[in-house]
Amino acid sequence: MEIRSVTPMRIAKIGYIVMSVLSCIAGILFIVLPDLSQTLIGISIGIAMVVFGIIKLVGYFSKDLFRLAFQFDLEFGILLLIFGVILLLHPDHLMTFLCVGLGVVILLDGLFKIRIAMESRKFGIRDWGLILAMAIATGVIGAALILNSAKGAGFLTVLLGISLLAEGLLNLYTVISTVLIIKHQQPDGAETVYYTTFRKDR
Repeated sequence: MEIRSVTPMRIAKIGYIVMSVLSCIAGILFIVLPDLSQTLIGISIGIAMVVFGIIKLVGYFSKDLFRLAFQFDLEFGILLLIFGVILLLHPDHLMTFLCVGLGVVILLDGLFKIRIAMESRKFGIRDWGLILAMAIATGVIGAALILNSAKGAGFLTVLLGISLLAEGLLNLYTVISTVLIIKHQQPDGAETVYYTTFRKDR
């Protein structure tokens, strides 16, 4: 039987972890240094969006075993690419657009992660409750970013940092908890048999 390559899954998982950690670092940096240049913020987040958008697309097409963490990444990957390109083309004076756009992405991601958490429960993943709590908190922070997009630059930078930190932690925990890479993974028909055996073994 043909064996599916796990390389795309491994690239996507490692990429998710790296980008999530960088998101947390950027979030802390924005919180500690709220007077950073808006141009620098726009360019850095624009680059991050483009890179993470590509990683999300790789994750979506990698077809990991549970199909949980990456299941909505086709839409999110395209959305991040679009927002990222806009920011890179016009990095100046786009703080309001950045907060609204990123707030929408974070809010939607939080809502979809709630669904992922509920599906994780059906798969027998024990950490589904923590994923659910983090998803709700992240969604609320994303909504706050949208609703406060007209505030001063310093306040928005801090709120942006909190949002990036929450989103980074949510993505990091979700991908570690729900993405299972199996060596010599077989095509979809065989995965159903493996998944049934996996649940019995747990």
